[in-house]
Amino acid sequence: MTSAETLPVREVTASAATVTGHLLYAGAVAVSILIDQLTKAWVAAELPLHQPVDVWSWLAPILSFTRVENTGVAFGLFPGLGGLFAVLSLLVVAGIVVFRRTLPIDDLWLHGALGLVTGGALGNVIDRVLRGHVLDFIDVNFWPFAQWPVFNLADSAVVVGVAILLVDSFLVEGLGSGASG
Repeated sequence: MTSAETLPVREVTASAATVTGHLLYAGAVAVSILIDQLTKAWVAAELPLHQPVDVWSWLAPILSFTRVENTGVAFGLFPGLGGLFAVLSLLVVAGIVVFRRTLPIDDLWLHGALGLVTGGALGNVIDRVLRGHVLDFIDVNFWPFAQWPVFNLADSAVVVGVAILLVDSFLVEGLGSGASG
């Protein structure tokens, strides 16, 4: 068997990895936005403003749903500057899209994590454009997080995505230093 005969297999494998990486990124973006916007539509239609609601009594010791209209950034900081943060979020998303082109396409954790960050950022940008504020509703009730600010699923997607990126970077760094040392 010559190397020319094995080349198409490598091309197919590389092509499959490319498709998988792009699909994982796009899928994470789409699912994050879809779930975020569906839950926010339900909250906007069903929950009163600033009143904690225990949708399921068994969940009440852990969390409630409290509808909050956030015109600032995370945790309600800098109220009234939502437009500025929408622009900054779009710049971050553009940066992620450009940055992804430099990454190994077969690092699926990395592409999935960046998809979550992108989807979460875009979910909150959609709120700022359509509502003029970000709709937050997840209100944690247990210690030590009982005083934690109300947040939404887009925020969660960003946090989970960043956490995966951090774990991935530490694992890669740990493997790299272990191999050289």
